[in-house]
Amino acid sequence: MYSFEYLKSFVINLFLKNNFSEQDAEIISDVLLAAELRGISTHGLMRISEYINLLEKGRIKAQPEIKIIHETSSTALVDGDSGLGMIVGKFAMNLALKKSDSVGTGWVAVRNSNHFGIAGYYSMMALKSDKIGIAMTNANPLVAPTFSKEALLGTNPIAVAIPAGLEYPFVADFATSPVSRGRLDVMNMNNEKAPFGYVQDENGNPSDDSGILSKGGAILPLGGDREHGSHKGYCLSSIVDIFSAVLSGANFGPFVVPSLDYISQKKDNYKGKGIGHFFGSMRIDAFQSAEDFKRNMDLWIQSFKQAKPVDGQKEVIIPGEPERESEIKKMKEGIEISESVLRKLNLIAEKFDLKKI
Repeated sequence: MYSFEYLKSFVINLFLKNNFSEQDAEIISDVLLAAELRGISTHGLMRISEYINLLEKGRIKAQPEIKIIHETSSTALVDGDSGLGMIVGKFAMNLALKKSDSVGTGWVAVRNSNHFGIAGYYSMMALKSDKIGIAMTNANPLVAPTFSKEALLGTNPIAVAIPAGLEYPFVADFATSPVSRGRLDVMNMNNEKAPFGYVQDENGNPSDDSGILSKGGAILPLGGDREHGSHKGYCLSSIVDIFSAVLSGANFGPFVVPSLDYISQKKDNYKGKGIGHFFGSMRIDAFQSAEDFKRNMDLWIQSFKQAKPVDGQKEVIIPGEPERESEIKKMKEGIEISESVLRKLNLIAEKFDLKKI
């Protein structure tokens, strides 16, 4: 087990060694460790080797010039200048929050960015000021639309954070596929099979091979197959792709420049600008008094918590509850790192003349 502060110091020092500013290195560490604390390690420290690889290939800039390309009182288009998504994402979400301060809501589309970690980090930024936060992003084309053999969409997560009064906030942070790419990577590293309904092979046949992505296979949309509602997962993923990339001018769908060597990019004649994100902030008192809303939100949460659970379950879970409990536990007891991730981190530490973890 490793303490939050110890790992935070390691991540900051690593990115300082790679020419990031101290402020930006701290943002990166905050987002990565938020994922670890909340039990989403697939978007935590295991991603560092991927980021370093993209830095060395010149795909990520350590000191991007993030710019507002176009804006109105409530909207903006931001160009991330190939910056790491955490830095670009925090800039954009802060802009959405600022706009909502003035006119009630703020909406920011982003192009020319990279992987930004967990979407929930950005939506939760709104909670401190009685706002509803929304964040989404497109990603590597690894998901096959319903009835498609080809992977044309990303796992494209959506996160929504809603404040309450006496109760804890409602925080939904989920991929629009039944499994994330990172979770499949972990399964594959541990020689585990993937449950049927997660992936298909290169011919569109159901598969339980957790390493199928490197063999031309694809992740299925949320729902798994048409009979179980995969067309709805396909719709959700498409909405994220359009809001994040078509609206911003980023690379969309199959044209996303992959961060993984085993994905072949569909270049054709389309040239966009990096990965796209979309952020929203809504001030509650732009609709009704914050006190009234939070009182009703408490009632909403309490109503669901009082529902009779099925046999074998203690209670009905409110979105965000398991992640919050994980965060409390890991801040107290420490963060566990798998042996495979630890080996990769220590190789990187050695490369940049840092103390091993």
